[in-house]
Amino acid sequence: MISQTEENYLKALFMLTSAKGEANLNELGKQLTVKMPTVSSMMKRLAEKNLVVYESYKPIKLTKKGEGEAILIIRKHRLTEMYLVEKMGFGWEEVHEIAEQIEHIKSPAFFDKMDELLGYPKVDPHGSPIPDRNGNMKDNSYVKLGKFKEGDKVTFMAITDSSEDFLRFLNSRELILGTTIKINAVESFDGSMSVSYSKRKNEILSSIICDKLLVQ
Repeated sequence: MISQTEENYLKALFMLTSAKGEANLNELGKQLTVKMPTVSSMMKRLAEKNLVVYESYKPIKLTKKGEGEAILIIRKHRLTEMYLVEKMGFGWEEVHEIAEQIEHIKSPAFFDKMDELLGYPKVDPHGSPIPDRNGNMKDNSYVKLGKFKEGDKVTFMAITDSSEDFLRFLNSRELILGTTIKINAVESFDGSMSVSYSKRKNEILSSIICDKLLVQ
């Protein structure tokens, strides 16, 4: 049996290692706001359960078993977020903390039924892919808005930051998934953009915001 705390570590480690395949204790500690000795102790425990590959002073990797467990947790989290938005009327900025609690329910049947009721969605309310019941997860390969240039037209598909403050910012700018964005101009000094979308004809987005918006 994997504890709730262990599940949190596995999920955090999966998110950190998805890009480069490994992470270090410092990165994991920052992600979870946990001190290094505590992280080290947990990695030893997870290694004993064959969930991670861990040696002192070396990068941490998930084992195949550990990756499977992490993907299952992510499936439960993202399905819950989608259910809260689609079936219960929550805003996309309200669902993360609730899903953090529900994702630790052990019953696969509970989440399979949730998946069925939702019509087997491929992404969550923030555009992140939802793994299927077999652990398969599509890589959407979206690109940060900041990589595009003046005159380009793109579609807003996902975000890299699902914090409540950032989502409320997007709400205030009426920026929702599926919106077509036209880039009017790019400021060479700081990378900020003037963009048009929906009824907004000259919205200024900072480079920080542009790097958090994933488009295609």
